[in-house]
Amino acid sequence: MHATRRNRIRTGLLPLLLVSVTATACGGDDKTTVSDSGEKLDKVTLTLNWYPYGEHAPFYYGKQRKIFEKHGIDLEIRAGQGSQKTVQATGTGRTDFGWADTPAVLAGVDQGIKVKSLGVYLQTTPASVQFFAADGADKIDAPADLKGKTVAGTAGDALTKTFPIFLEKNGMDLDDVQVQNTDPAGKIAAVISGRTDALLGYASDQGPIMRNKAKKDVSYLRFSEHGLNFYSNGLIAGTKTLRRGGDLAGRMTAAVSESWAAARKSPQPAVAAMEGASGQLPPREVLSEQFKTTLTLLHTDATRGKAPGVNTEADWKQTIRVFAEAGMVKSPKPVAEYWDEANGVKG
Repeated sequence: MHATRRNRIRTGLLPLLLVSVTATACGGDDKTTVSDSGEKLDKVTLTLNWYPYGEHAPFYYGKQRKIFEKHGIDLEIRAGQGSQKTVQATGTGRTDFGWADTPAVLAGVDQGIKVKSLGVYLQTTPASVQFFAADGADKIDAPADLKGKTVAGTAGDALTKTFPIFLEKNGMDLDDVQVQNTDPAGKIAAVISGRTDALLGYASDQGPIMRNKAKKDVSYLRFSEHGLNFYSNGLIAGTKTLRRGGDLAGRMTAAVSESWAAARKSPQPAVAAMEGASGQLPPREVLSEQFKTTLTLLHTDATRGKAPGVNTEADWKQTIRVFAEAGMVKSPKPVAEYWDEANGVKG
């Protein structure tokens, strides 16, 4: 994750062939546009979890391929400043939809923010310990090899909160490892400079960036491969959006799922669709590696073979249990309080 972000970067690749018109039925509240073919579209904003990186390729590809337009949506993609802020903005109606990490959604609902998930897409967590490949005493092949090592983490985030659970599941405890509190933008620099042996990050984000910067191979201990899995990023909406336009949430869900399916079939064109999305966009090779890794995260055993975004109640319960144990959810609620299954992707 990165600390320096641009506020509300307007992103997008190709200009949509749309002409804005005032929706007379809204009393001057311009919520619709008209396509070049004369179809009425709902203007919709989607705020990402961070500035654009490889994981977000399906949104740009879906926009480029007019998948959102097919579902009656004129999509504006905005950069985010962290999942927590995206959850807050979505709950208060400052954005129609958000793309956010599930632990931030759980914590937000716990705090009374009126937001619900419309489906988690990264169902295998990308959470991992990341480090440069090494030999001898510095070599890390298994969680036990982390003993005595220094790991860069950010206080209070989901990775740092769940790291003790990861260690416990692998016969260790937090006293075996020194976690060095580091701001999100500084974690990669800490490893490259040798101040820490590893970092806590997402395999679909920091790892490819670190490899590109240092020109060295990066290895991972993925939480999901060592006994700990939970839901990660997905589509969310606030109460205001869920009440707007009747079927808007359902159409948005369908468009997002279809865009992810299309991007999965054409990963390189999907990554290419991100060109110009942000002045901070990683190099093409980094985007490609990020999205390649992202595509390995789309399912659990319960949803394999199903459309992107199909969730199960059992997987939700598992995620809630993990974050209750991590202390990020103080008062666990029924799954329906977090997940709007009715507007979700149908299996």
